Amino acid sequence: MFLHTHPYKPFIYKEATKLIVGTLPPPRFTTKHLREKDVDFCYGSSDGQLWPILNRIFKLDLKFENTERAINQRKDFLKSRKIGICDIVASAERAKIDASDIGMQNIKLRNIIKYVEKYKNVDTLIFTGGNSKNGPEYFFRKHIKEHNLKLSVISNNVPRIHSFELKDRIIKTVSLTAPSGAANRAVGSLKSYKLLKNKNPKFNTIDFRVMQYANFF
Repeated sequence: MFLHTHPYKPFIYKEATKLIVGTLPPPRFTTKHLREKDVDFCYGSSDGQLWPILNRIFKLDLKFENTERAINQRKDFLKSRKIGICDIVASAERAKIDASDIGMQNIKLRNIIKYVEKYKNVDTLIFTGGNSKNGPEYFFRKHIKEHNLKLSVISNNVPRIHSFELKDRIIKTVSLTAPSGAANRAVGSLKSYKLLKNKNPKFNTIDFRVMQYANFF
């Protein structure tokens, strides 16, 4: 079994109002066998789509390379938008060394509620995936039960929006379509995507995510 531990501490600071919540980066980030175009930071996989999407939305001119400059670009952007990152999985075991969420076993979660309690400006959690097994929302639903909390539905349309009450605060959660190639089939099956694709045959799954993510970042 490969012990897949999260290589990064949560990127949180007192001004943050939003937290991006995912699972784990690919195993090569744990073993530090990075590719030339990987960025040694959260969501830095050269296969991932989160930073390319944000790059398009905000016209950031990000570098996609294994350099300190690329890391600092991302940190500077997050701070400018008061966004933090706190993935929910601390570690998992894998029989097969790959990046699939479904392949995770013996999973240990981070205490997201503890972080939200500590950083009192946080009012939104942005899940990079939904409630399918081993997705961020799926784990968060298990996590909040341990704290005797529950999600209330705001919108059941994609992306699903919920809220929960934490002491005297209302925290919103948004479950975005995952920024990964594996989720492209799910995007292609959405009625909203098909309508846009019919209007513009050049419209693709990245374009769809850019439209979706822009509303929440």
